[in-house]
Amino acid sequence: MASKSLRDISLDGLWHNNPALVQLLGLCPLLAVTGSVVNALGLGLATMMVLIGSNLSVSLIRNHVSEAVRLPAFVMIIASFVTVAELVMQAFTYELYQVLGIFIPLIVTNCAILGRADAFACKNPILPSVVDGFMMALGFTLVLVVLGAMREILGQGVIFSDMHLLFGPAAASWKIELVKDYPDFLFAILPPGAFVAMGLLIALKNIIDDQIKQAADARKEPIEVGSKRVRVTGKIS
Repeated sequence: MASKSLRDISLDGLWHNNPALVQLLGLCPLLAVTGSVVNALGLGLATMMVLIGSNLSVSLIRNHVSEAVRLPAFVMIIASFVTVAELVMQAFTYELYQVLGIFIPLIVTNCAILGRADAFACKNPILPSVVDGFMMALGFTLVLVVLGAMREILGQGVIFSDMHLLFGPAAASWKIELVKDYPDFLFAILPPGAFVAMGLLIALKNIIDDQIKQAADARKEPIEVGSKRVRVTGKIS
């Protein structure tokens, strides 16, 4: 199997094979914690740390682990990096860690992380594996943030509230009030709103993909169908 270029790996993670919009992996935390941008960004960064670290580690040991213990070894690696992410958040963003609650340790069960370890990192060298982990995590984080922004705006009429939980006291002034005296729209804040918003994002991606495909087809030269008259010179015996 021909190895992918770094460009193809990047495009897969961000768009063509996005873990949230295409593979539909990690939907439980994605839908549960995206009530605001800060929650989405916090979970996204923690997932990115785990995914990059696990891909790197799995690529390093890929030639030294037998098939019998391959998956248990991957799970142990992922669990170790999740523990590191938990300790880092407890040390530097403790209030955000409490807000996200059980969804930080549940990163261990995120199929996107184990899937990349098994489908890509265990078959490829270090650099492509690290790039794959970063781009897949970045694609997942971008979907989290967009979904969090949509729900925060529609639900509360503000954006970037409580950013101090992640970036410290200096970020307390980042909150932007888009609509004054906005009546909270509970449907957007509650889980049903997350399902609807996610469906809209998936539909938007499908529309864009269709437009790109139609534009590419239009640029192709038309193929002439039917027989052509061929002139033959000389004698045929």
